[in-house]
Amino acid sequence: MIRTASLMLAAALLPASPALAYGQFGHHTIGRIAVANVSPATAARVRALLAQQRALATPKCTARTIEEASVWPDCVRGRYALRFGYSSPWHYQTLDICGTFDLKAACANGNCVSAQIDRDVKLLQAKDTPLAERVQALVFLVHFVGDMHMPLHSGSHNDSGGNALRAAYGDYAPERLNLHSIWDGQLAERAITDGPEMVRRYTAAEAAPIQAGTTADWSRESYDIARTIAYPSATDDKPCVAPAGRAKLDNETIVRLVPVQRRQIERAGLRLARLLDEAFSG
Repeated sequence: MIRTASLMLAAALLPASPALAYGQFGHHTIGRIAVANVSPATAARVRALLAQQRALATPKCTARTIEEASVWPDCVRGRYALRFGYSSPWHYQTLDICGTFDLKAACANGNCVSAQIDRDVKLLQAKDTPLAERVQALVFLVHFVGDMHMPLHSGSHNDSGGNALRAAYGDYAPERLNLHSIWDGQLAERAITDGPEMVRRYTAAEAAPIQAGTTADWSRESYDIARTIAYPSATDDKPCVAPAGRAKLDNETIVRLVPVQRRQIERAGLRLARLLDEAFSG
């Protein structure tokens, strides 16, 4: 009970921002799944590049490990806002769940998470990318793959990806809790800890079908989860109608959502592993 209360408090204190996905625990887990599933050569190159993290010149936001790298892009938007504020739109690509999926419109001028993922892979593949840009591309990639798999970074309905939709998590309902922060925090934490260990080496048969597809495919998948699961589950199956009061995920609904959240975190980790192998294959 004490641990659960502590986790809830920690999640509630996270900033309610449309560019913060999965909190630290979720991002750390995604990064660790990825490292456990890349080739030995890729793992060595990731470690070697992170060993050069001082090139980022962000001593208040370090990226010495995959865990630190996974949250570095959120850290610098706060502590180094003057230098990295431009990157805020890169963390999401919110499309209206009551409209149509138009990734091209959501990614004008490359200012969206899926476009930046593709860009980061290319920067890592290019032989002439300067060291600082190479390290930055790696930490952005690790973080953005997690962001893209958070459904409320792809689907929204006039509420900044659920940030403006106040919601209760079972009987837990502090004033600042909202649908976005629930998926970031409480639901992600429960999903990761409720079930078998997620950080492990997956078999080829397990990983291959998950790793298939493109960033556009994965974006649509995340959007569809927001449209058909995340919003309906909190709004009595009326996602396009503003709730009269506070939205709520009751305990039965939370149990149903745990496997959905686990699957997204697993997908993010294994797909990140594929992209890292592709980025460092040359």
